[in-house]
Amino acid sequence: MPLKSGPPRASPGGDGTAGPRLLLVRHAKAVRKDRRIDDFDRELSKRGRKDAPRTGRWLADSGAGPDFVLCSPSRRTRETWLLAALALDDPPPVVHDERLYNAPPDRLLSVLAERAPGLRAVALVGHNPGIHELAVGLCGSGPRKLLERVRAGFPTSGVVVIEVPGGWERLSPGGGRVIACWSPAD
Repeated sequence: MPLKSGPPRASPGGDGTAGPRLLLVRHAKAVRKDRRIDDFDRELSKRGRKDAPRTGRWLADSGAGPDFVLCSPSRRTRETWLLAALALDDPPPVVHDERLYNAPPDRLLSVLAERAPGLRAVALVGHNPGIHELAVGLCGSGPRKLLERVRAGFPTSGVVVIEVPGGWERLSPGGGRVIACWSPAD
């Protein structure tokens, strides 16, 4: 689903213009869990290394590219974003925040509340189940098919784009509007 309707703009005053956008990105497919490798250090699988650049191309082609990235510091999330960012003309700054590693939705929200104000489009690269639960919890409106898709699951390398009407200060459960979903299977 293309988003090229012009650059998203923050609208904290609720003046009818588009609000800021939150791009939730699930890391690409990682190698299987193994007792010899700590979960934090799992690398991308062959499929993950193929899919992550596709995520970046979708972000670039759709016009949904972020101007700031919050990324879990795990190996698989860092690798996902590094490969995705190669497709962007002007990759945004990235912060690897340890609080995002396998975080529940409330912790993801608190990191966003701390770091997102003043930005028009923020990507959060993270893990299931927290990132899926956050998407489901935030998406209170949007096209029915997109809402159903968000509720159905969050595939690896997938992206959910959520508009935050009224600005970051109003980011709350049910307060977001889903405007796009994408995964490598599309």
